[in-house]
Amino acid sequence: MNIIKLTTLSLALTASTLSVSAQEKNEQSFVHEQSEAADYVWPEDPQVLQNLKHWQDQKFGVLMHWGLYSKAGIVESWSICSEDWIRRERFNDYEKDKQWYWSLKDSLNPVKFNPDLWADVMKKAGMKYMIFTTKHHDGFCMFDSKYTDFSIAHGPFANNPRKNVAKEVFDAYRKQGFMIGCYFSKPDWHSKWFWNPYYATPRRGINYSIKQHPDWWQNYVKFTQNQLSELTTDYGKLDMLWLDGGWITGEQIGLDSILVEARKRNPGLISVDRTIRGKNENYQTPEQGIPAKQLNIPWESCITLSHAWGYIPGAKFKSPAKVIAILSEIVAKGGCLALGVGPTPEGTIQLEVQKILLNIGSWMNRNGEAIYNTVTTPHYNDGKTWFTASKNKKTLYAVYAIADGETTPQTITWTVNKPKGKLVLLNTGKAVKYTTNGDKVTVKIPAGTKAEPLAFKFEKK
Repeated sequence: MNIIKLTTLSLALTASTLSVSAQEKNEQSFVHEQSEAADYVWPEDPQVLQNLKHWQDQKFGVLMHWGLYSKAGIVESWSICSEDWIRRERFNDYEKDKQWYWSLKDSLNPVKFNPDLWADVMKKAGMKYMIFTTKHHDGFCMFDSKYTDFSIAHGPFANNPRKNVAKEVFDAYRKQGFMIGCYFSKPDWHSKWFWNPYYATPRRGINYSIKQHPDWWQNYVKFTQNQLSELTTDYGKLDMLWLDGGWITGEQIGLDSILVEARKRNPGLISVDRTIRGKNENYQTPEQGIPAKQLNIPWESCITLSHAWGYIPGAKFKSPAKVIAILSEIVAKGGCLALGVGPTPEGTIQLEVQKILLNIGSWMNRNGEAIYNTVTTPHYNDGKTWFTASKNKKTLYAVYAIADGETTPQTITWTVNKPKGKLVLLNTGKAVKYTTNGDKVTVKIPAGTKAEPLAFKFEKK
């Protein structure tokens, strides 16, 4: 099965350094810009603030993309958007390619779908919150919407007792104690009120003038509001409403009123209106990258385990050590990590992916004290070492982010954050030897220590 390769727009994450390779960037789809930190507006609702603070303590979550693109084995649904940054290798004819993509609804039949296994694997990986893609830009719903037949609940999977996929997923993760996030695309390329068949579909936005066709647009707004009402009413308690597709603003779809009603049923609901600066972007979401410096606002880097959000046959995955290094940097800078994992068309998590996640979880079981419920500290980085602090700021943690293929060093050095008393290697719970010389700290690593990220705990002098 050929993979449709998509080249990135020449967009950079604001004040960011990308944490993916150049090759991965070339194979990525559209990457959102990060909003300016100075534009952040703190929520006024005390329940939202409380839930946001709780979310910030979780640090590590999963973002799951699953849909028609998984059946095709391509990079999300961008291939049906006719923009000059997209290259197709299946069909040279845009309309033919788009109709082929729509037809995938007749063959997506995830008979091995087991959300309880998903949730179990992610919990064992050390993840604390989840975000599930209920609808990507292609408009294909992974929930049983009353307002469209273009969903997983129709077609081959219609008679399966788990056809209302999003409900099954949310319920499975709730049972494991996760915070629940609902991803929803504000654009819907399948809706005739967004891409009207009277016109061609050349770009990602609506393909008509709202001034000329205000009734079409109002139909779309009502359609979107109805679907969001479904999701925030019929699918259990939600913690985050994660809205993608920033070329359509929350204001255009009446997000203020949507949230008023949604928060009656979901008190403290966090709104993530991605890249739309203002009161409804309760936390910011740099994509496939990490901000260059600490940020004192709520934020989350969403970064894929492979090079794509959805399932791609033969994809290469980041190692456990790489993911832990990314997580350590993000937490040291004050953020959370949503790791992108894409289930297969059959509804399974690949064994290779499970192995990586379980290895991450093993490390988190032993060293998670340096990650969960921590806060930032002024001197947060020294080479490969990232620092976090306990909430009372009395205890510091240091995570040495070992590189892939690197052998365990005999010593590790850092500056400024000097221990007072013993320095404990979290992996063993035992004190290790160290020396200080001025601002320099040199830690002796015990012989036989496994070549993996190393986390230390100490009181600051």
